[in-house]
Amino acid sequence: MKRKIIKIDEQKCNGCGLCVNACHEGALQLIDGKAKLISESYCDGLGACLPECPVDAIMIEEREAAAFDEEAVKKHIAAKTAPSPTANLACGCPGTQARTIERQKSPVVDPVTVGESQLRQWPCQIKLVAPNAPYFDNAQLLIAADCTAYAYANIHQDFMKNKITIIGCPKLDEIDYAEKLTAILKLHEIKSVTVLRMEVPCCGGIVQAVKNALAASNKLIPWRIVTISTDGNILDD
Repeated sequence: MKRKIIKIDEQKCNGCGLCVNACHEGALQLIDGKAKLISESYCDGLGACLPECPVDAIMIEEREAAAFDEEAVKKHIAAKTAPSPTANLACGCPGTQARTIERQKSPVVDPVTVGESQLRQWPCQIKLVAPNAPYFDNAQLLIAADCTAYAYANIHQDFMKNKITIIGCPKLDEIDYAEKLTAILKLHEIKSVTVLRMEVPCCGGIVQAVKNALAASNKLIPWRIVTISTDGNILDD
């Protein structure tokens, strides 16, 4: 049948997840960082998700589509809300929505016994961050191999403080970060880039991705590489 139904422009979609929350029928889901219509029969075509999209990536079109199935929607919503031992393991949930974390000055404490997080934004995984997220504006950018947070004990105070931190592992992710990093550098005025890597060879992938992104951005941005040993010491800065 021919009816009104939503259409998502994946080129515009930044994966913020606001439309997913706005859809009462559960017709939308974040998959690989993009909003997707998971079933035509779940979409009523009324467009409650449209005003929530900050980048105008959603529109209503009239085309051949499966009929809206209210009973199927009820079962779908019931299944979504039922307790599940794996409910928190889903990838691409609305928790990837970009947000800035404001850090308040805390009373003076003993830094040896009490630590304070210096993470200033969410999400922090390179795969999940949106290149146009506002927290990148005028940022000092820390691009860190995720193992460095476990190897180097004082990473928050020594490297993350006053920086926007994004992390990844080129070996486990098996993707080239250069495209997304290039977009971040082109879309924002980045003050500096610090690359925090482990001494292991596979961490060379994150360094190469940053080099490629800096070259592709055609910007002169101060940058440095810091290497952490597997026993938690700074080897090279």
